[in-house]
Amino acid sequence: MKRKSAVLVLEDGTVFYGKSFGAEGQSAGEVVFNTSITGYQEILTDPSYKGQIVTMTFPLIGNYGVNIIDIESLALHVEGIVVKEYCDYPSNWRHQKSLGGYLLDNGVVGIDGIDTRALTRHIRDNGEQNGIITTDVSDLALLVKRAKELPGLEGQDLVKKVTTQEKYDWQYMEPFMADSVSLAGQKSFVLGDSRKKKYKVLVYDCGVKFNILRELNFRGCDVVVVPATFSAEDVLGFSPDGVLFSNGPGDPGAVLNMIENAKGLLGKVPIMGICLGHQILSLALGCKTYKLKFGHHGGNHPVLDLVTGKVAITAQNHGFAVDFDSVPVGVSSCIGSVKVTHLNMNDNSVEGIECDSIQMFSVQYHPEASPGPHDTSFLFDKFLKKMSAFNG
Repeated sequence: MKRKSAVLVLEDGTVFYGKSFGAEGQSAGEVVFNTSITGYQEILTDPSYKGQIVTMTFPLIGNYGVNIIDIESLALHVEGIVVKEYCDYPSNWRHQKSLGGYLLDNGVVGIDGIDTRALTRHIRDNGEQNGIITTDVSDLALLVKRAKELPGLEGQDLVKKVTTQEKYDWQYMEPFMADSVSLAGQKSFVLGDSRKKKYKVLVYDCGVKFNILRELNFRGCDVVVVPATFSAEDVLGFSPDGVLFSNGPGDPGAVLNMIENAKGLLGKVPIMGICLGHQILSLALGCKTYKLKFGHHGGNHPVLDLVTGKVAITAQNHGFAVDFDSVPVGVSSCIGSVKVTHLNMNDNSVEGIECDSIQMFSVQYHPEASPGPHDTSFLFDKFLKKMSAFNG
């Protein structure tokens, strides 16, 4: 099948020419690059990518297709995908559909034939910027103008666009997922752990990935997912043993209700934060956040544990970070002393904080490893220990 010509236009006027795959039309968002070798399906369904066009730096994408088991949410959240070479003939025994077919079914625009090395270097040199993918190449000057007029991610509360609308229990969610998301008329899913649940964990859905819920469930937790609209009082009304603030998209400083929720829960229940959840908890503690030049997106980011001196290779996906100088290190307050626990070895940005006195900790990276390495999955065990210590 002959594919249409397409272009990627950046707000600074840079234009990349290629061919469309997936849905035809136009999409817009902040253009970022992801350095993972595999895991494009998990990336496409990660709500943290809401508002972004993802460039895959690995040159061949689509060769193993897609399947229902590897999704991380019930929808595709990326605004578009950019690849060097798209493979329309997957050869993996697990695949149920081609990547292009998956994008087409979900209305997501893709473009291939792009020199992704050149695009990645451009972003590294000039920073992440807005862009447009389109199959209408008739007026490039107009497309550049539109790209310049797009709002940036700073100041945008994107959590409200991805959070669940109502509370649900995770152990009943995966069968529902199989009924709701069909890739090839098949219903393939993994049931939650049926062991007796030891702890009730409420997860704030700021854009949560399914594997975070699985990691908790597999460790014997009764996992209840609640909308970001739930107040701290609503959460405490369930008498949880612990609360997890999940990953999610956009500017943490714009999610004001979640910052207030965090303030209302600190010291009252053990808390774990991941990615956006880490930033929200940091803001609730009085820290500041800032926009990174080109973000951390990929499965190969080295992080130094300042407590043990060990280095872990981590999966990351965020465009904002916590300002190290704003962390109240060693400062005693009504909740106790906060310490920085992890640093990114590429740019020395904050990758984790902890407050022992209230059994709270958070990390900037994704310990659930979907996709990515499994170096830090033990952090879920650490959360269980926090709950045990808090509840006696």
